[in-house]
Amino acid sequence: MSITELFLTNAGAPESGMLALALAATAVISYFLGCMNGAVIISKYILRNDVRKHGSGNAGLTNFHRTFGGPLTLGVILTDVFKAVAAVLLGLLIFGQAGLGMEVVGKYWCGMFCLIGHIFPCMFRFKGGKGILSGGTVALMMDWRIALVVWGGFLLLTLITRWVSLGSIWACLSFIVASAIVFQSVPVTILAAITGGLVAWKHRGNFMRIIRGEESKLTFRRKKDEEK
Repeated sequence: MSITELFLTNAGAPESGMLALALAATAVISYFLGCMNGAVIISKYILRNDVRKHGSGNAGLTNFHRTFGGPLTLGVILTDVFKAVAAVLLGLLIFGQAGLGMEVVGKYWCGMFCLIGHIFPCMFRFKGGKGILSGGTVALMMDWRIALVVWGGFLLLTLITRWVSLGSIWACLSFIVASAIVFQSVPVTILAAITGGLVAWKHRGNFMRIIRGEESKLTFRRKKDEEK
């Protein structure tokens, strides 16, 4: 079964062709939106000090904050939020205009490819972030019930344990379950599973460090400050 057959059943050739075009175009655009990695752009081209050479080596918000801190962290946040918003709105617009009645599928499709671009950016040697902030933005734009489950659990676990990664793992898995329950759609559930599963897979090392009691905890001080 092809992707178009999975997403659109009992449709004629024109509808299937339009869907295939929409899937391909939005996938490419969303991927390159995801490649706009705020942590890498700001650290490499503004600070001239690539964040991937520090700490965990991850090109994400947490490692950027731990390494550099300061107001530029806001730039990373805005970049990762903006690209996720843009990708989801793209899916809503294109799939809505196509008249296929698949706006929700379009949002999940574009959100998934935005996360893929964030995690595997081709212009940064496929070494990006773990996708939590962008993924959380995607969840926020899907449905308020999904956002409540994902963000509520993330914030609660992070505040209690100070392990951002533990909250992140909850966010990934709960996104899949909440999406399946809220929309009760096979395509949506599959896309949510790929998206959440990919981000969870990127956190596998954090999960093992939590088990061993070696995972770093959230702090609002920079590393350099702690070493003084």
